[in-house]
Amino acid sequence: MTRRRPAPLPVRDGLGPARLRLHGGPVAAELRARFGEAVAAKVAAGEVVTADGSAVDDATVLPAGTHVFLYRELPDEVPVPFDIPVLHRDADLVVVDKPHFLATMPRGRHVAQTALVRLRRELDLPELSPAHRLDRLTAGVLLFTTRRELRGRYQTLFARGAVRKHYLARSSAEPDGTFPRRIRNRIVKERGCLQAREVPGEPNAETLIEALGGGLYRLTPSTGRTHQLRVHLASIGLPIDGDPLYPRVVDVAADDFSRPLQLLAQRLEFDDPITGQPRCFVSDRALDHPPGPLPRFG
Repeated sequence: MTRRRPAPLPVRDGLGPARLRLHGGPVAAELRARFGEAVAAKVAAGEVVTADGSAVDDATVLPAGTHVFLYRELPDEVPVPFDIPVLHRDADLVVVDKPHFLATMPRGRHVAQTALVRLRRELDLPELSPAHRLDRLTAGVLLFTTRRELRGRYQTLFARGAVRKHYLARSSAEPDGTFPRRIRNRIVKERGCLQAREVPGEPNAETLIEALGGGLYRLTPSTGRTHQLRVHLASIGLPIDGDPLYPRVVDVAADDFSRPLQLLAQRLEFDDPITGQPRCFVSDRALDHPPGPLPRFG
């Protein structure tokens, strides 16, 4: 795994600096052309730096491919009106019960309204980093490391499939066929496309699906492709309730929190890479429809 060197600017108000790749030439002129006078003002104030921390000024010329760092202007965002309960906290880890509608980390139009930025601010942990990700619409157990030097060891667990993950999903569709059922195929997610899709080729996605009754399903993925569980359930005629993407795209207003995706990352289990001890974290959340407690499983 290639390690990116730490950013030359510290986390500020829960958010790290943006990293921009230059086309080459006078830096101030390029930034002004790409981002307007607001970025040019940052150059004048010495708030744009190179990887070694040197401030860029109006005379700086850098080759193509060089990166500069600066604090971005935050977009207007719709507040996500849900708390982020902490399930576990120690010197190394913070484990939370992420709500629906909250992205794991900044991307696109979701910046401050993300689990990472909100937790850095609320817990005063500027080096907090996610060891893995959950989709913005998926709720449940999400694990963070508290210090930069720990991140790689826990991320590696997820990358090599050493974390046992269990999800619960609800579908109102009538099931067809027998369970348990194992779905194994190839899924691709192309940049700019909202939906992931199944394509011919060597399988890269595998999920065990078990029916628990009453439209509730337990999902045990062996891989972690983008939207994997949503694609796999939709592919067998069981689209997850509240899904605005599968089987078809539905336009939902940014401030509409009335119909959460009925998908919950309920349980994470792994052997701690530092202590060697088994770890198990379980969500306290319940899916919305119908109300009531969800079954536990051993």
